[in-house]
Amino acid sequence: MPLSPNMRAALFMTVSMAGFTVNDAITKYVSDAMNMGQVMLIRGAFATLLIALLAWRHGALADMRQALQPLVLLRVACEAMATITFLVALAHLPIANVSAVLQALPLAVTMGAALFYGETVGWRRWLSIAVGFVGVAIIVRPGLEGFSVYSLSVLVCVGFCTVRDLATKRIPENIPTLLVSTMTAAAVTLCGVVLVQPMGGWSPPAAHDLVMIALAAGLLLVGYQFIIRAMRSGDVSFVAPFRYSSLVFAILLGFLVFGDVPDLPMTVGSLIVVSSGLYMLYRERVVGRSKAASESVGPGMTPDGL
Repeated sequence: MPLSPNMRAALFMTVSMAGFTVNDAITKYVSDAMNMGQVMLIRGAFATLLIALLAWRHGALADMRQALQPLVLLRVACEAMATITFLVALAHLPIANVSAVLQALPLAVTMGAALFYGETVGWRRWLSIAVGFVGVAIIVRPGLEGFSVYSLSVLVCVGFCTVRDLATKRIPENIPTLLVSTMTAAAVTLCGVVLVQPMGGWSPPAAHDLVMIALAAGLLLVGYQFIIRAMRSGDVSFVAPFRYSSLVFAILLGFLVFGDVPDLPMTVGSLIVVSSGLYMLYRERVVGRSKAASESVGPGMTPDGL
């Protein structure tokens, strides 16, 4: 029996989130053998090659002057900083904790759109945003036992991702997405070059680590392709909640690969953040303000990961 368009889109979204999360798990795994600057450099090189080839095939690199558009440059810069702060946190925190805090990104983007773009946000959604950030505070637990300074790195990552998404919304439509992605991948790779030495210097990578990083880069491409298919196949209000499957995958991989067991504050905080996000999606549907798929679903919780 063939799947309905919405069920097919939900499956695509789930596959996409699995791809992004497994990529994160691989990155965390290889961080034991090399510093994050080196990981950024090697993975970025693989990702740049893959995305540039795809962009070239679709003619997205025909006018490279478009890459100098100010909003493109702002997005690329924010993405690079988001990736740095994300990877630093990922190397030192359980993957489920990092993923849980990043679930607050849609809340932060909604708040930013209201403050800087004048988009209408009713009191119920403002309340949902506030409750969601209470959930984040429970996960991060500032000033309490179990607090890690690297949790602040995740929060900084959310800030950079928020500016990235707000800038992306205003990038002229004539600028190809694949051009922006190629420039982002190249910028993150260059950041890796700069950070290798300050983060501990170059360590000759083992062959299996290179294979793992290449696999991670390939999973990024898989994630992007499936999320695009999800956005084009189904209704936003039906598909968007499936992005939270990334947290489920993160918890499972954290336990199976790294032996991490979520504690009570992390579990409670995650439930609050996810519930707040789902309520916001519900309110968008009720008040008839459904957004374009590219805005409501987004490319995933994490930085582009490039």
